[in-house]
Amino acid sequence: MTTVEIPAGWPATEEAARAVQDALRARVVLGEPGPPPGTGHVTGVDVAYDDERDLVAAAAVVLDAASLEVVAEATAVGRISFPYVPGLLAFREIPTVLAALEALPHPPGLVVCDGYGLAHPRRFGLASHLGVLTGLPTVGVAKNPFTFTYDDPDAPRGSAAPLLAGDDEVGRALRTRAGVKPVFVSVGHRVTLDGACAHTLALTPRFRLPETTRRADALCRRALREAKEHASPAVARPVT
Repeated sequence: MTTVEIPAGWPATEEAARAVQDALRARVVLGEPGPPPGTGHVTGVDVAYDDERDLVAAAAVVLDAASLEVVAEATAVGRISFPYVPGLLAFREIPTVLAALEALPHPPGLVVCDGYGLAHPRRFGLASHLGVLTGLPTVGVAKNPFTFTYDDPDAPRGSAAPLLAGDDEVGRALRTRAGVKPVFVSVGHRVTLDGACAHTLALTPRFRLPETTRRADALCRRALREAKEHASPAVARPVT
């Protein structure tokens, strides 16, 4: 895969990264309904790291939103573009994720990130950052609640409880499997919280995590393994 270079002017310090977050956060669009669940395309993005080799592999997997069948997928590998700092993880991932999205042969539609949107200490997680940069509707679906509090949702699938920063609802704990630990959904960009939860339920017919996340996770791990063995061009291919 072709190595994705760190963009010129990319923040190199925590202070610079936080300044970028502050500038871009004002561009987040809230309240747009977004695409209806089960229509068009929905794309999962995820990354895998090898810190020792200074590598990050990103995957973007496009699903038909109605059937959840894979339509297309793309991968890219780049250098890790920022040190590990909680709350600034998007700066480690964004350049390579953007390269994977740009390599797709189909429009991504709604993008689902394995991470956070507004449910972020600075209200600007990966899903929001990616949404602002691309203009795409984005949702964050995380495996844990980060630093926020919530009451355990009722046991049935579809039950939800507010994810709270003090008195502010920044997302929802959503039960995607009856009696199984919830996922944590937040708005990224150009989607409502109700819509984000509806999309998440549409993407979890069998498992706790969305099909978008499951498939992107497997693909980026495979891309990272291959990148360790040899360099090759970024891959983008329709799936038949």
